[in-house]
Amino acid sequence: KEMTRLDAQEIQSLKHQLDERYAKFKAANLNLDMTRGKPCPEQLDLATAMLDCVKSTDHLGEGGDYRNYGGVDGIPEAKRLFSEYMEVTEKELIIGGNSSLNLMYDAVADALLRGVAEGAGPWTRLEKPTFLCPSPGYDRHFAVCESLGIHLVPVQMNDNGPLMDEVKSLVASDPNVIGIWCVPKYSNPTGIVYSDEVVDELAGMKTANPDFRIFWDNAYAEHHLTEAPPVLKNILEACKAAGNENRVYMFGSTSKISFAGSGVSFIAGSETNINFIRKRIGFQTIGPDKVNQLRHTRFFQNMDGLKSHMKRHAEILNPKFTATLETLERELGGTGVATWSKPVGGYFVSIDAPEGTADKIVKMAGDAGVKLTPAGATFPYGKDPKNQNIRIAPSFPSVDNIKTAMELVCVCILKAALDN
Repeated sequence: KEMTRLDAQEIQSLKHQLDERYAKFKAANLNLDMTRGKPCPEQLDLATAMLDCVKSTDHLGEGGDYRNYGGVDGIPEAKRLFSEYMEVTEKELIIGGNSSLNLMYDAVADALLRGVAEGAGPWTRLEKPTFLCPSPGYDRHFAVCESLGIHLVPVQMNDNGPLMDEVKSLVASDPNVIGIWCVPKYSNPTGIVYSDEVVDELAGMKTANPDFRIFWDNAYAEHHLTEAPPVLKNILEACKAAGNENRVYMFGSTSKISFAGSGVSFIAGSETNINFIRKRIGFQTIGPDKVNQLRHTRFFQNMDGLKSHMKRHAEILNPKFTATLETLERELGGTGVATWSKPVGGYFVSIDAPEGTADKIVKMAGDAGVKLTPAGATFPYGKDPKNQNIRIAPSFPSVDNIKTAMELVCVCILKAALDN
């Protein structure tokens, strides 16, 4: 029943029930963590055989002896496999170390220091270098810019991606707007997939600053929870078609495919962009961990092998997302106090609670033993203007623990709604 239709007696009765349920949770001394999208041990176990793929006697590959220096942009075997993963040519890709976030940070920092390929010079020349941040979004993206002194402007989202009228107005009117963060497939945390129209608009829109760059973090490209996943339009091809081939930097990694701390990462873009970045990387390193790259290519073999591996991930994750969504529906369905995403891929469920209550809900859950991502974390500077978004990360806990944690979260949402 919708909470707004409850009479005074029903409200008092519901408050009493919720207080009793919450007290039981507190008495249970729970210690559950749903703050980040960490792979669970069962997911990591799927790739354990990778540790045996390179023996002490077979460390040679197409690029020579992978124990030695060289190969600054990745081994040929890895470039062949992951260029297909990123939907680019091998010349449009660099294979990095274990962290795509590292590649993103370096790309932003280098642009501040040197500018971009065929650009007008360092971004520090701008009065107020500014990134647009479709929100709710990924807190680590925002933190990269904050740490480097870049101004952040939130942009609203809908089911197709960022609101493009807002984006186009901002980029066309202000030469300080130099970049935009995008998680285009199974967006963190809402799970949306950018529409073809949004991809085309991003690729072709007029920008006051010709050096403008799209930071396209396709982190969940193969992280499906359905047999018929949506298709994301290729942003690099769209940029080429619009005459803006240097506009986009594309990122990805195997952090949630193989080992979260020992995967491989990639940056892709036009050959002009990649050649520019390769020169900078040549000053930073003699070469990446080529043995680890070889290990990955031997384990997956090809894209069919990688896709098959990801289906096994989905078999582990699907029951966890199902438990999350079923609990939300059972506890909150029909009450009118919250809405939530129903993702078909990725790592998160996004809840919008009553305005002004997210911080209270997160604190109540934490006091009862369930840690959630801090309220506001999905917005620039940690400031959710409506104080309502809560990000749920179901991947790491067991199904039983998810059911317990989500029941508590729902109790906290209802309590906050009654007090609001």
